Amino acid sequence: MARWGHIGAVVTVGLAAFLLPLAPVHAEPAYIPLVRDYVEKRIRPIVETPLVLKAIAEQNTKFGNVSEMDMRVLDETYRSEVNQHHLQMVKLLLDKSVSHYLREKQDASQGAILEFFVTDSHGLNVGQSTITADFWQGDEEKYLQTFASGSREIFIDRAERNESSQNLETQASFVVMDEENRPIGVAIVTIAIDAL
Repeated sequence: MARWGHIGAVVTVGLAAFLLPLAPVHAEPAYIPLVRDYVEKRIRPIVETPLVLKAIAEQNTKFGNVSEMDMRVLDETYRSEVNQHHLQMVKLLLDKSVSHYLREKQDASQGAILEFFVTDSHGLNVGQSTITADFWQGDEEKYLQTFASGSREIFIDRAERNESSQNLETQASFVVMDEENRPIGVAIVTIAIDAL
């Protein structure tokens, strides 16, 4: 009798292990594959053009040995200008041909692209379609989860509802590679999920 009790216990444990996985299965939110597909098919080809790659390479040369202290000063200057509506540094960035190009692509996206910018290898903005909140992205997840970690995956942030527009938005970022397949910067795009 003890033998049958043992077999019953083994069968019960085996069934429990089969029916109840050891680790909970976390399905990714429904918007993630949609955004990933949009970035691969629409955004990456926009970024991988001579105009964008050249602009990033030139800024990498210009800021080759910039210190973190200098980057923080540049970022604070930029933020201060945005807050005080004295947009000298911002205007210089927006007037670049790469920024005009990104703005054209945003305008042609039928509302899907809300913000589009690229950074250099330090996370400093090279070109941008709109006024961004800051100039240095090097201390943020969009940079840390891509360039800083050496990842070639698209990092897609948590979606949030924009209170003013009521758009469901997320931000996607990925490492920009040059013609020799070397990482040179990061592309960041804010996407209106409802417009995809």
